[in-house]
Amino acid sequence: MNILVLGGTRFFGKKLVELCLQNGHSVTILTRGKSGNPFGTKVKQLIANRDDADSLSQVLSGTTWDIVYDNICYSPNEAHNICNILEGKTKKLVFTSTLSTYEIDGVVKTEGDFNPFDYEVRKGNREDFSYGEGKRQAEAVLFKEATFPVVAVRFPIVMGENDYTRRLHFHIERILQEQPISLPNIEAKMSYITDDEAAAFLYFAGITPIEGPYNATATGAISLKDLLGIIEETTGKHAKISLVGGDEMSQSPYGVPADWYMTTTKAEAAGFTFSQLHEWLPTLVKTLVKELQSDFTK
Repeated sequence: MNILVLGGTRFFGKKLVELCLQNGHSVTILTRGKSGNPFGTKVKQLIANRDDADSLSQVLSGTTWDIVYDNICYSPNEAHNICNILEGKTKKLVFTSTLSTYEIDGVVKTEGDFNPFDYEVRKGNREDFSYGEGKRQAEAVLFKEATFPVVAVRFPIVMGENDYTRRLHFHIERILQEQPISLPNIEAKMSYITDDEAAAFLYFAGITPIEGPYNATATGAISLKDLLGIIEETTGKHAKISLVGGDEMSQSPYGVPADWYMTTTKAEAAGFTFSQLHEWLPTLVKTLVKELQSDFTK
């Protein structure tokens, strides 16, 4: 298969490219050319600014793809442009969406809780919307305008050793350094997925005939209280928790007011088997604690 990946040089995008290569596909990455090419001659590289529709159109002119993966679409304008540019050029688009398309209301989310097919589209760029609304708008545009099949993969927070957002790292660092963490609800449960599993599901979404929105998350959910408990047990230190106030530096990036997680019944019915959250999360925490402790003692 001939595969194009937009956003394939770091974190789960990089893992996706590696997985495609391992399975013998011809892979091209499209980047701005600023972060380098970690794959060398194993992939082809196209240079373009995603925000510049003319540049993107010019670079993709004369190309055709079996699958296009778009990990870096955050607005309806970007979605509209990619629909136009890829018309007649791809057999399928897999779009990386998010749990943030759903309300944080304590109810376990199914795909039907956000319906992009009847969602009102508003034009705008990524700076015109919140992250969640930008993704909702992008989904709505893709499903209404694309002339090719589309899958929108809704991920929760993605975890991994190489997470450039360092959200899990934040909690471990604060506890190791005995600094306070502020959050609104310590009992709120969330679901997560690893970068490896995120890449595996994106690959699955591309090579199978599925279409439409799909939730993708590890099986199970964990409260912030229990997650911090794993870190406390691993580090041997107690977390200093503030449930109100706190300065911006202390605010947990996992802080949500109510339970916020999804069911994967639809994806499982399509044939994908997800990992169990409780089986890999403690191991990941131990790995990061060891790395961060080493960094602090240098």
